Amino acid sequence: MKKSPLAPDTIVELPEISGVILGTAATHMKYKNRDDLLLVLFPEGATVAGVLTKSKCSSAPVDQCKANLKSGKMAKALLVNAGNSNAFTGQAGIDAMTSNIDLVCKIASCVLDEVYVASTGVIGELLKAELINKKLEEGIKVEKDNWQQASDAILTTDTFPKLSTKQAKIGDKLVTINGFAKGSGMIAPDMATMLGFIFTDAALDQAVLQALLSSENDKSFNSITVDSDMSTSDTVLAFATGKNDKICDVRDPILDDFKEKLSELMLDLSHQIVRDGEGATKFITIKVSGAENDGSAKKIAMSIANSPLVKTAIAGEDANWGRIVMAVGKAGERANRDALMITIGNQKVTDRGMRVNGYDEDLCTQHFQGNEIDIKVDVGVGEGEATVWTCDLTHDYISINADYRS
Repeated sequence: MKKSPLAPDTIVELPEISGVILGTAATHMKYKNRDDLLLVLFPEGATVAGVLTKSKCSSAPVDQCKANLKSGKMAKALLVNAGNSNAFTGQAGIDAMTSNIDLVCKIASCVLDEVYVASTGVIGELLKAELINKKLEEGIKVEKDNWQQASDAILTTDTFPKLSTKQAKIGDKLVTINGFAKGSGMIAPDMATMLGFIFTDAALDQAVLQALLSSENDKSFNSITVDSDMSTSDTVLAFATGKNDKICDVRDPILDDFKEKLSELMLDLSHQIVRDGEGATKFITIKVSGAENDGSAKKIAMSIANSPLVKTAIAGEDANWGRIVMAVGKAGERANRDALMITIGNQKVTDRGMRVNGYDEDLCTQHFQGNEIDIKVDVGVGEGEATVWTCDLTHDYISINADYRS
């Protein structure tokens, strides 16, 4: 599969996180020439937080993670496989997953609800637990600097690994935040066929870590879309292994720099997912302002971002801005037609409910011919605003998904 034209020029090297060790293996469950299994082990006392799919058909691993998070226990291990999502597989899928977890418990000297699991791939096919168990029994070599291999092992239709790292100050301590993610298709708000894993050597109470992750997730992973399809398996987990004195209040100003760097890292990873959208050739930023509230602005922005007509017009470099008007109107949110203002790139297109005098379509077309597209819409009813990110919809998207299982 050819690499996305929107891929970053270089792959970021991630530093060590104290106590975190990672290992990968090839089960050959779906992929023949690459690793597709990831095992991460954590030191005693690692806290964990998670945000998981809202799909009513969630996978067995998602349900297991939700149960683990409710238990409030620490995390000792993370097991991820690519190529099979273990979703819609009934009790057999649960049994398969549990057999994998039982072996991880022996490796990590822990109990079931201290092991987090994630799976990504085809829905409805029974997980071949014996292939995973074979690798676990043989022994997966875990090391502290396996970040690149770890990121590679969880990919499916992705064309490049997605990694990011930041350093932040908590008081007088410098802490590290590492993250990697996968995702290319079935990407939509409320998570997606997207797995994201974040690791920090900060010492954060579980409630604090959860509050930080949930807040930043809404502004990053929950603000992207490739194709509007919500997955059964989407998972973002954050693990904190402890370096500073444990922070127990999310409002503590000592966390300000950490919050900022966590936000930057999650935005970076989510943007990389959009840049690797199946068949994508253009990265699109959509900013909506003047809405009734921020939630309304986001719904309008997502209506534009998910519109096949808008996305194909951009793919074809056709400045058919009327499709943006259509997408605003169908969103079901308050908007003042007679005050609607649309800007494409630096070119104002509409104002006061109609096309502006002196509108130059060539300027909009030139903007669409680039690979970084900016669309701004003011709906003229309030102060609400939101920004979302998407990509164009090309013939390659159809080809990739039509051939996915072949």
